[in-house]
Amino acid sequence: MSDAPEVNPAPAKTQEAHPLDALTGGAFSAATSGERASRIRDWLATQPAQEQLQEVFKELSGRDKGAARAVRERLDEIRRAKGQEAIAAEWAEKAQALLAAPKLNIADALAWQRDAAKAGAPLSREPLSLLKVQVADRVKVIEDLQHRVQVQREAAVLLAQRIEVLSTKPWRDAHAALELLRADVARWQEQAQELTGDASWASVEARFPPLLDASRTQLLVVWDAFQPAVAQAAAAAEDANAPLPPVPVWADELRVARGLPTEAAAAAAAAPGAAAKPARTPNKPKVDPEVRDKAVQAVRDALVVLEKETAEGHGKASAGAAAALRAVLKNHGKHIDAALEQQVHTALVAAGELEGWQRWGADQVREDLVAKAEGLLNRPEGQALGGRKMQETLRALREQWKQSDQGGAPNHGLWKKFDEACNAAHKVVEAWLDKIRADAAEHKAQRLALIEEVKAWTQEHATSGDWKAINRALYQFGDRWREGGHVGEKIFAELQPLWKQAIAGAAAPLEAAQKDSLARRHAMIDEAVALGAAPALRIDAVKALQQRWQAEAQTVPLDRKHEQKLWDAFRKPIDEAFNRKSADREKAVTELSARDRVVLDASKALEAANATGDAQQIRAAVQALEAALRGQAQAAEAAASAQKSEQSAAASVAQADEAAPAAGDGEAPAAEEGGEAAAAPA
Repeated sequence: MSDAPEVNPAPAKTQEAHPLDALTGGAFSAATSGERASRIRDWLATQPAQEQLQEVFKELSGRDKGAARAVRERLDEIRRAKGQEAIAAEWAEKAQALLAAPKLNIADALAWQRDAAKAGAPLSREPLSLLKVQVADRVKVIEDLQHRVQVQREAAVLLAQRIEVLSTKPWRDAHAALELLRADVARWQEQAQELTGDASWASVEARFPPLLDASRTQLLVVWDAFQPAVAQAAAAAEDANAPLPPVPVWADELRVARGLPTEAAAAAAAAPGAAAKPARTPNKPKVDPEVRDKAVQAVRDALVVLEKETAEGHGKASAGAAAALRAVLKNHGKHIDAALEQQVHTALVAAGELEGWQRWGADQVREDLVAKAEGLLNRPEGQALGGRKMQETLRALREQWKQSDQGGAPNHGLWKKFDEACNAAHKVVEAWLDKIRADAAEHKAQRLALIEEVKAWTQEHATSGDWKAINRALYQFGDRWREGGHVGEKIFAELQPLWKQAIAGAAAPLEAAQKDSLARRHAMIDEAVALGAAPALRIDAVKALQQRWQAEAQTVPLDRKHEQKLWDAFRKPIDEAFNRKSADREKAVTELSARDRVVLDASKALEAANATGDAQQIRAAVQALEAALRGQAQAAEAAASAQKSEQSAAASVAQADEAAPAAGDGEAPAAEEGGEAAAAPA
């Protein structure tokens, strides 16, 4: 808000030009505030130096706040740019150190971006924007390596399972699949070698290299055992004297081809009476009944838990119960009977079907979540989500994904698609957070600059006696602090004590002057009470006291309401004294009217005496009339003197009433600027 024109005489046309007029293109000699602001903008377009900006702002801030605002904003931009350049250089050096390190920790890379944003570094401008992309790409490469390790681990498990399944089929099927398996195993080893040979392999987490090594060892053990077994089976098929392979299924198949009984049939024939007994009975040695009972009880307990979880439809719990039952069977399975074994087999089959249904249902939910995540960036025009709404939506989607993982086995393929969609949508959140951090850093820098400006202003005006200008400037500082933009609660808690300390130091001289002014005004109120209580009202003393009050009100501004109360207290005894004076004058006029009636009565008595013709009565009437006339003259003189005093007092009051509004008009600009200084009202 620009200052209202003060009530001062216009400068003479012969006034000398301001020294900075030549620099600013005549801004200081402009006739209007709008023209001055236009010339300042034209001058700012020439990119003046910071020293010139400071000098012009110092001179212009006391003349035109509106025109000085553009200069102040340019100074703030320069200070902010210098601060951000230093911060950008510091964080760019840290990012280059991270990228140059042979091993990059993902947590350190993520912490760099977070801490840089907290420090107010301009991540959206060069060189930090390029370094931010490079760090993100490096982190993405490392995460991709870790994901590929997990894929390789699963692939190794699948290859081993294929080999184990082939060992239960005819050896010719295994021989036919040998070349395909050899190619798959070789491809797996090449891919594993590519992972370990990658330049970023040293940066993966410590738990991934052992996983890859264990998978490689397990696969090679199975593969090295499978190849000789297949070769031995092929040789045994061609040569009847060749040894049989170590795989039981293949060995029995070759025995049948040679016309020999299988191993199981030979063992059954060797035992007398084997055909009359159950198949499992000859293989079971006699055990202690107590041991058998404990084994049966342990299996039944695990079986009850599995059947309960399966009936209630708990997918994960049923899978755990099934694993627990298998572990119990491994230890006690040889001690249970065929009926209990059949119950165990049925329960395990039911648990497997439930787990498969749970996995299918969880995948349906996951596919819906993937579609929702991919649709976050494919919304219709004009309906794009903002940063905060996008953040809340992503958080809700990830929480739903966690809940779906609790109902079934994880699906890595769908998780990868879901995670990629969420990461792509999260870029909107990152841009929004960067903007919030940048705005907060900018607002913090502006508030710190304002605090420093208040401190500098305090030192500059430490000896100034223009209390009106000081009061106006303090209220302008307060408005700028309130309009300084939003900052976080933590930052505001740090800045608020600094601001209070700075503004208290700036307002201390004014508060001391206001305290002294209050003491002087209370003393003048006491003088007014004494003048009003005096028997004779001294008009010259009243006029001098009113002039002192006006001078005090124009010098030191106070709160408008407080000053109005003081003025009312000051004027009340004087008004009461003038009211008493008016009452005395009316009383004198009333007394004069009574003497007129006495004279009239005396004249009527003289007329009546003349009518009687009595000389003595006429003489007495004449003497009475003369006495009444003498009293009337004295009363007239007293009334004239009272009227003259009343007119003089009324003139002094009129002069005081005219001067008091002038003092109030002089302080109007302070009120417009947000200050609360008020002149003494009339």
